[in-house]
Amino acid sequence: MSMFKKKAKEKKIKKQRFQVFRDAYKVTKQVKPWITAALAGIFLTTWGAGIAIGGVVVSPYYAAFVSLPLAALLTLLFFTRQAGTAAYSSIEGQMGAGASVLMAIRKGWTTTPAVAVSRNQDMVHRSVGRAGIVLTGEGTQAVRQMMADEKKKAERFAPGVPIIEILVGKEEGRIPIQKLQRHMRRLPKKLTPHQMREVRARLKAVGGMSMPIPKGPMPTRAPKIR
Repeated sequence: MSMFKKKAKEKKIKKQRFQVFRDAYKVTKQVKPWITAALAGIFLTTWGAGIAIGGVVVSPYYAAFVSLPLAALLTLLFFTRQAGTAAYSSIEGQMGAGASVLMAIRKGWTTTPAVAVSRNQDMVHRSVGRAGIVLTGEGTQAVRQMMADEKKKAERFAPGVPIIEILVGKEEGRIPIQKLQRHMRRLPKKLTPHQMREVRARLKAVGGMSMPIPKGPMPTRAPKIR
């Protein structure tokens, strides 16, 4: 009985992975229509080069067999990078884009989206991790006052805890949405795991607001930006 359950579970996991890959491809195709030709070109070029070079030393058939996984790996790496940038591009500028990126960080951070929202859709999100409390604002300059208000509120519920303020955007002094996850992960750790859990419990009572989050595959690891 347990064997059949295990097989059913493995089949479900594979199906979920295929679903994620398919969704990522659809989003990437919308943002970058050339992705199919690029993937085919990289795969065939790498495989052909492997056959040509390896065929000089060993049998072309053996070279084709050996270089096939390498071609597939390079193609997958290229697709992963392009899918990551496409995912960010597809939600950039949408309401709640910053929250979507923050909530995609699965390890080390807990994010409460839209703890403050204005009529013109400026909003503040609150994240808690080992670095302390992070208030992330997205919108116009008016969001700065909203962040100041949320900072005072957080200080009342969690006095002495480091509070970091981040503004999302392309303007000077802001963090581009493509670099937000990487920026969060690089923040220095100031709290112990026990302290972090205590801060989360205290701020849980503050809560947040209900808001729409942009849908679509969002990378849990930010792509490298050169």
